[in-house]
Amino acid sequence: MYKILSLAAASLIAACGNDPAAVSDPVLAAPEAAASESADPTFASMVASADKLAGFYDLYWDEDSGKLFLAIDRFDEPFIYQDGLARGVGSNDLFLDRGQLGATRLVRFQRIGPRAMLIEDNTSYLATTENIDERKAVEESFARSVLWGFEAVAFDGETMLVDATEFFLRDTHHLAAKLKGAEEGDYKVDTTRSAIFLPRTKAFPDNTEVEAVVTLVGEPTGKIISTVTPDPRAITVHLHHSFVRLPDAGFEPLPFDGRGGFMDPAKPFVDRVILDYAVPVGDPIVRINTLRHRLQKKEPSAAVSAPVEPIVYYVDRGAPEPIRSALIEGASWWNEAFEAAGYEDAFRVELLPEDADPMDVRYNVIQWVHRSTRGWSYGSNVNDPRTGENHQGPCLARLAAGAPGLPSCGGSPCTIRGRNDPGRNARVFVGTNSPALSPRSRSHDRYCAQLRRKRE
Repeated sequence: MYKILSLAAASLIAACGNDPAAVSDPVLAAPEAAASESADPTFASMVASADKLAGFYDLYWDEDSGKLFLAIDRFDEPFIYQDGLARGVGSNDLFLDRGQLGATRLVRFQRIGPRAMLIEDNTSYLATTENIDERKAVEESFARSVLWGFEAVAFDGETMLVDATEFFLRDTHHLAAKLKGAEEGDYKVDTTRSAIFLPRTKAFPDNTEVEAVVTLVGEPTGKIISTVTPDPRAITVHLHHSFVRLPDAGFEPLPFDGRGGFMDPAKPFVDRVILDYAVPVGDPIVRINTLRHRLQKKEPSAAVSAPVEPIVYYVDRGAPEPIRSALIEGASWWNEAFEAAGYEDAFRVELLPEDADPMDVRYNVIQWVHRSTRGWSYGSNVNDPRTGENHQGPCLARLAAGAPGLPSCGGSPCTIRGRNDPGRNARVFVGTNSPALSPRSRSHDRYCAQLRRKRE
């Protein structure tokens, strides 16, 4: 029987090969061609009707389908992935504020067949050595995290086009877990009530920004969420995603020294502690880098010099007067510390441009946040996990206004406190090559005094 079937199959193949109609008849050939075309759409056909947002990573928005496509043209190239809460919940007790940043991750795309994996590198364990085998031994000893797997929908050479809609509509800020932990109820994302928010989805040469309207649904069980949400069964927020090019090389990490007055980046976030397995035997294996801005003199040998690039902070346009003017004036006093360190006009404070997005990583923002109850202010930042360099972008110092009335100074919301160490005044505004710039300064007292005068 096996030989008979084999001979029959061979005969059929031979017959097809000898029959010109088998390959030339357009009626017979059409279904096969159509199937091939539908199974393998081209890059051009997939984005033909889409709006292109060209930038660090190109985006394509398809209005008809409501999908956002991502073009991945670089693999195994690390970059920063930052998520945040662009539009918050509004309760100090829940600590889910407008502009709140999530984790800063060092990630890369890795292609495996028709799939692109977004992999988060483990930056807590490394070996600073030229020995490739030593570095490899450390890398293979500790786990990485695959944050998402993207299926290719089309290719253009080495560029992979993926549908990233579902990725951006996730609960990246872990809102459901936080609400459950606060005993406010069990919630989950409802994708039918979630969508890409185009006004704040943009692409620039060094960063790609995506924002999404995300709705979490569930049954409320606590007493807080109903006070800040029209319908506590449906909590709608905005979640923001940033893909950011890594800073240029040449930044020298500064070991953290508590005597310098910087925020301790290791408290309470242990993921900012680095264990370096290439240090000499007997030396401390733990390494903690100071979080600071890159600041360099135009004339390195001069006693006083202008910077190559100044540090600029922008005050939220939503801050009301007279608070807004007090913020600009009070924060500007930090320039005195830079002058003492030999810098001229190294630190500036300006009003955020009218068309700027406060979640855009190109801006350092002093953001004004409203809450239903009184709370504290805090700072957070986007930094290079490898070096501690604050990115020229969202080092956010949030000032909180709580009801009833405006905040007061002296252990109150107007005291800018670092989220990394709630016990000391934030050093968000200082980050140069000199640790002497950030001991507790009279600037804070002058700032609070200015606020009191403005309010009186």
